[in-house]
Amino acid sequence: MKSTTLKITLLAFLATATFSCKNAEKETEVAVETPAEATEAAVEYNVDPAASEIKWEGEKPTTKHFGTISLNSGVFHLNNGVVEAGKFEIDMNSINVQDLEGEYKDNLEAHLKGTVEGKEGDFFNIKEYPTAKFELTGIENNVVKGNLTIKGKTNAIEFPATVTTEGDKMTLKSDAIELDRTKWGINYGSKSIFDNLGDKFISDIMKIEVSLVANKA
Repeated sequence: MKSTTLKITLLAFLATATFSCKNAEKETEVAVETPAEATEAAVEYNVDPAASEIKWEGEKPTTKHFGTISLNSGVFHLNNGVVEAGKFEIDMNSINVQDLEGEYKDNLEAHLKGTVEGKEGDFFNIKEYPTAKFELTGIENNVVKGNLTIKGKTNAIEFPATVTTEGDKMTLKSDAIELDRTKWGINYGSKSIFDNLGDKFISDIMKIEVSLVANKA
């Protein structure tokens, strides 16, 4: 659904140069569900940030960029090998670009993080939003469901994943997850938000893959 009330901030105007903004905005609210709660019988598993990571990929007409993001922490609760509840926190300052080197790598990482003066709000604005988080709402038929919060906005998502337990270790590996970044207010270069971008647009879809390792507490 489009809305005719989109207002353009001066920052957005400068960031898109002569591009004009569509007099419309995509609906960004997705129903948020109540996080799952663990029973007393559940066993706690703590996420190992050093053994876990999130892979990301962004695309525009001429190229793709990809890299990783690290986790700060996380905890899952299992009952007889079944995940009852869980959550993890993402360190947005750890955004890493893997397909570039040197100055190009540094420049893209700075732009994504929002550490470039005047471009803080283009992507993730880590000074204001240093972390993101995911809270599990349930798992059904190998589909993980939960609430993902980025830049202070929360939307419900779901994705196929494989959860395994071996001894005192739990692993969770997702398939590729496609996220519409504009639902979290990441609008820079979106042709669904701005007009006259030509081939300078960036796809609204960002892809991530989650790989978690958690150890029994």
